[in-house]
Amino acid sequence: MRRSEALKPLSHDHHQGLYVALQLKRAGPDTAAEAREAFLDFLGREAAHFRAEEELLLPAFARHCEPDDPSIVRVLCEHVDLRRRGQDLARAGADPDLAQLHELGKRLESHIRHEERELFPRIEDSLSAGELEELAAALKTA
Repeated sequence: MRRSEALKPLSHDHHQGLYVALQLKRAGPDTAAEAREAFLDFLGREAAHFRAEEELLLPAFARHCEPDDPSIVRVLCEHVDLRRRGQDLARAGADPDLAQLHELGKRLESHIRHEERELFPRIEDSLSAGELEELAAALKTA
């Protein structure tokens, strides 16, 4: 799928997220601590990604739909859920529960797939070329 230049940096982040989701979903007794650390590291790096989506991407899209559009609501709620799960995982210590890691991996993958397959194409269809250029510039400085 061809992605607009404006959204390519976010898509690149998503590729890294899918790798982490796979680590979480495949975590076993010997790899659980590593998968936990991979997610916590990813979440720390992705704080700027989430902020860019919440402060720049979604408001730009909301100019072309209702602010309570199901895709906007889903992304925001999932960001909160992923952050909360990350906090819980950090508190749980170095011996994470495998079922929780697997569920987290499924949720992270579902979140990314939704953005890539549903939200981003809608944004690309809704925003004008000029708006996409403005968004790209704003994302570069975010």
